[in-house]
Amino acid sequence: MVTESFKQRIQSSLAKADIRIGGARPWDLRVHNEQLYPRVFTQGALGLGEAYMDGWWECERLDAFFYRILDAEVDRGFRINLRSVWAYLRAYITNMQNSSRAYDVGREHYDRGNDLYGAMLDDRLVYTGGDWHKANTLSEAQEAKLDRVCRKLNLRAGQSVLDIGCGWASFARYAAENYGANVTGVTISEEQAKLGRKRCEGLPVEIRLQDYRRVEGRFDHIVSLGMFEHVGYKNYNSFMQTAYNHLKRDGLFLLYCIGGNRSVRTSNPWTTKYIFPNSMIPSIRQIGDAIEKLFVMEQWDNVGCDYDRTLMAWHKNFEEAWPKLKNNYSERFYRMWKYYLLSSAGGFRSRRLQLWQIVLSPHGVSGGYIPIPPHDRGGGAGKEPQRSKATP
Repeated sequence: MVTESFKQRIQSSLAKADIRIGGARPWDLRVHNEQLYPRVFTQGALGLGEAYMDGWWECERLDAFFYRILDAEVDRGFRINLRSVWAYLRAYITNMQNSSRAYDVGREHYDRGNDLYGAMLDDRLVYTGGDWHKANTLSEAQEAKLDRVCRKLNLRAGQSVLDIGCGWASFARYAAENYGANVTGVTISEEQAKLGRKRCEGLPVEIRLQDYRRVEGRFDHIVSLGMFEHVGYKNYNSFMQTAYNHLKRDGLFLLYCIGGNRSVRTSNPWTTKYIFPNSMIPSIRQIGDAIEKLFVMEQWDNVGCDYDRTLMAWHKNFEEAWPKLKNNYSERFYRMWKYYLLSSAGGFRSRRLQLWQIVLSPHGVSGGYIPIPPHDRGGGAGKEPQRSKATP
């Protein structure tokens, strides 16, 4: 009787998103265990995700399911429970992203296996959203994104770039090969550092296993692509201060990160437990507060819709590679990873999640900021970039 009551309440909530239990449409649910209803009602997002990993429910198109859930804001009715209250208090009391915890996400997520990421990502191993404006394939989209980043930096041959959260050195290698840059990359993942160094042999690239708070020196430019989500709201100000301290007076800082429409102090509990430990999605207000008195905001682009397509491409690659990958990973892992990719795609499709490219300068570009136009790799050819220089 109690289970039936929970079922009716959840069924009523799902109806707001035009989702049916036992329906035949791709976004409808097929329930295999009736205990799903009290589990979701009492545990929220964590219970829903763990129940999927346990095989308690299925959905033909998880991306479409989550798009509808988030677009209709059905999830907002299942957020407050004892577990979520404890998570909020813990985040409030403790700095979950301090230097002693910085390497947690490296061990838990980025060190999962280079075979996994090699199969899922493009050949450059870019683990951020691509630029699909004129691209037809994932590789084209990621190369277009990397080139766009270099152009937004007005990158010239011989300039030094600090890459905070360099991943497998995809940007570092591209910037060195195509723009003649000297790149220093820092990552908190041993596997990323190891493979990144190998991929950049013979190039003016140094990859360090190092927390961003331990960086020394000053650079012509700084980039951070998909790392700010691990910084945490208590460290936003110190992160920006660190970037400011290591950036030359006339340099540019490009911050590329996932963003949210609301300021938060905690993250989705399922994502925190299984995918990105201690992760947090920043808001416009939180980033604005952190850059105040440090940087001039030169450009702020939102390219979130492209991330939906990138995630779907990653999922397609993951599914095609699974017959080989399953020798090293469990069926439960398969369901977890599929849930992660497709729920994320639904988040971007619903516009609940954004993807921001933010160009910052320490003192403002004199005369206004103008990036290098497409197909004019001024920096790589050693020419002056198409922009006014910053005030000396």
